[in-house]
Amino acid sequence: MNTRAFVLGLLISVATPAFAANPAFAANSAPQLAPFVDTIPAPVDQPYPGVIRLKVDATDLDRAIMRVEETIPVAGAGPLVLMMPKWLPGNHSPRGPIDKLAGLVIKAGDKTLTWLRDPVDVFAFHVDVPAGVKALDVSFQFLSPNAEDQGRIVMTQEMLNIQWEAVSLYPAGYFTRQIQISPTVTYPRGFTPATALRKSGGSGDTVTYQTTNYEVLVDSPVYAGKYFRADDLGQGVTLNTIADDPKYLAATPAQIQLHRNLVTQAVKLFGARHFDHYDFLFSLSDRLGDNGLEHHRSSENGVDPTYFTEWNESLLDHNLLPHEFTHSWNGKFRRGADLWTPDFRTPMRDSLLWVYEGQTQFWGYVLEARSGLASKQDTLDALASIAAGLDVRKAREWRSLDDTTNDPVISQRRPKGWVSWQRSEDYYNEGLLIWVEADAIIRQGTRGAKGLDDFAKAFFGINDGDYGEVTYTIDDVAKTLNGVMPYDWAGFLKERLTGKAEHAPLGGFERSGYKLTYTDTPTNFTKTGMKANKYLDLSYSLGLNVGKEARINAVIWDGPAYKAGLTVGQTIVAVNGVAYTDDAMKAAVTAAKGGSAPVRLTVKAGARVRDVAVLWNEGLRYPRFVKTGTGETPLDKLLAPK
Repeated sequence: MNTRAFVLGLLISVATPAFAANPAFAANSAPQLAPFVDTIPAPVDQPYPGVIRLKVDATDLDRAIMRVEETIPVAGAGPLVLMMPKWLPGNHSPRGPIDKLAGLVIKAGDKTLTWLRDPVDVFAFHVDVPAGVKALDVSFQFLSPNAEDQGRIVMTQEMLNIQWEAVSLYPAGYFTRQIQISPTVTYPRGFTPATALRKSGGSGDTVTYQTTNYEVLVDSPVYAGKYFRADDLGQGVTLNTIADDPKYLAATPAQIQLHRNLVTQAVKLFGARHFDHYDFLFSLSDRLGDNGLEHHRSSENGVDPTYFTEWNESLLDHNLLPHEFTHSWNGKFRRGADLWTPDFRTPMRDSLLWVYEGQTQFWGYVLEARSGLASKQDTLDALASIAAGLDVRKAREWRSLDDTTNDPVISQRRPKGWVSWQRSEDYYNEGLLIWVEADAIIRQGTRGAKGLDDFAKAFFGINDGDYGEVTYTIDDVAKTLNGVMPYDWAGFLKERLTGKAEHAPLGGFERSGYKLTYTDTPTNFTKTGMKANKYLDLSYSLGLNVGKEARINAVIWDGPAYKAGLTVGQTIVAVNGVAYTDDAMKAAVTAAKGGSAPVRLTVKAGARVRDVAVLWNEGLRYPRFVKTGTGETPLDKLLAPK
């Protein structure tokens, strides 16, 4: 007997009459879905007719408004859809700044045309092109944020950042690499611009750039500033730096040499260059919003103004340029097949971000050490901090690493209250752990003859000079690893990506001669981070992180503070009856060590003030690595310059 059919028939025979006979249900209104048709044309891989002319006026610094004029050629009469970029490479999510577009006017000669926003995809604008019209004139404003609660600040009195997706529309129905565009920008007087685009003309403060395709345009942002310096780093790479004040541009020759070392070490690592030239766009500012965004022939990098002038204190920022530079090879040239899209409307799928970002995170720290931008010890301490931060996250018990690749779409980097139980974009740092372990497996299996450097050359070091894109799948990753050293790489990757466990996968460090441990003294890396970001990290003792004005930034799920009822956003008023200071907190944790008395906190949440007892008697704990191997271990070799 077909049991499934029997059960289904029973459900229908029992449920349907009861439902229909119930007058309460019968009286309810029951609408049907209003149908809609996607009238936005799918992209085709053929040239768009003509060249778009784009003009951007970026001179209105007082109001932080960019004014845009576009002349868009058209092939004939009929419907046309203009799009603002939605799915942006490097953001891994639909974060185009459509909310900042205003004042849109579309004209055919002297006639103003009526446009209609698409009811489903609000990034699209429909317009009917009249007969005989050869081009449309489009104008609008980009109302850039003038306060932090509106988004990232991109215009100040001293500098600006033009991201072309914010100041242009493109015609739907074509691969963006097939749309030609000629951009012109008028900059504020005295500003010097830097971009991967190259000039073709202009006069005064107006610059016209060489005609390019729309994909390359969006991938080639601009930094411009009143206070500017450019340093040649060799290999066709330039460090373009803008600052709030000229005093912050005072880099020493030794510091610039470390950045040259970065370029040298990266090219040695990958064995090929996937750019004709490369421009670091580097802002030293506490007014322009911080940024770290990769592009193929450039990167946007924003740090605190004292990067050069307080070099030792800016340690945490030294990893940014190595990370973003690595992306020229990993993420821009080699890109996950499901992440590559032909236009900026097609949704990206982020399943391979553990390679795109995870291996970039790995090489970023390796290159930071190899170049000398951080010492080997500081790099080891940074890796220990990463390992410990992941190990304390209980969320791994229910959410596997592969699912975190969906976080850019799920959360779009909005703040989370319980990161240790929710997870976040862990494909960055736990992805790093995968590659540390892969390197250790290869080094052990080949008795030190090979390492992940060999994978990098085989996977990224192809097609020298090519700055197109070569896509890959997880099978391609496993195949390339097998070409370096035969192993069950497919099984290894599947286990690391889909497995659930109580602790982070730290086997790579242990195979490489280092073990994670905790002491009551923070490392230089940890101390520098706490000072720079103004927090006290007690994640591995009380299970919380305390920020500015004694506000709790984070609470570790199921840790001592969690069990005491504490949560994010509360303010610690007192510790053991003494007004809160970081020193008072550390002293209380130290005093409780070895005893049975709790650490007593007075906390405030809104109008409510209460006392809580946090049970913890093991003192202060900060992560660090201890060396377990002898001589030069695999991790030592990995971090050594080539």
